Amino acid sequence: MLDVLRPGVLDGLRVCVAGGGAPLRARAAELGATVLALEADLDDEEAVGAAVAGLGRIDVLVVDAATPFVAAGGGMAALRTAVDGSWNAVRATVNAGWTAAEGDDPAGGKVVLVAPGADAGVHATAVGAALENAARTLSIEWARLGVRTTAIVPRAGARDADLAELVAFLASPGGDYFTGCVFTPGVAPAAA
Repeated sequence: MLDVLRPGVLDGLRVCVAGGGAPLRARAAELGATVLALEADLDDEEAVGAAVAGLGRIDVLVVDAATPFVAAGGGMAALRTAVDGSWNAVRATVNAGWTAAEGDDPAGGKVVLVAPGADAGVHATAVGAALENAARTLSIEWARLGVRTTAIVPRAGARDADLAELVAFLASPGGDYFTGCVFTPGVAPAAA
């Protein structure tokens, strides 16, 4: 894939990646972001809250739900891990710094939810549907807080480099124009 974004486009941004996302972290760092890793068991709400509180300012939260889904082996248990862990990371981040005291302007921020690819195992498409629904719903509920939420639901054959570039674009100033959207990169299904 060609590099689409100019070097330095993420300068000054603090991008936190939860759930793994090594290619996502690497691309954000190449483009100038300070990259933070949310090092906590995403299923443990208290641990996630404590870890987020220790990271300081977060401008963009990227939740890689694919890595924990695949690590859990697919199926219902993996679906719960991916969806519940994503919610725990999002809620902790919003509560830690994106809400404002009464009368203050909200701080806001961006959330990018990354689902497993459609070919990642049983219930991978359900994870994608859940994260798409979360992005659409939260974009309305948290608009007053300045929180912009998007989801990436890869089709079969989506490449890590393409996902990383799309995440970086959504983190960039160009991504300011998107909320409540779902992006479906990858190989389009063949026409019948």
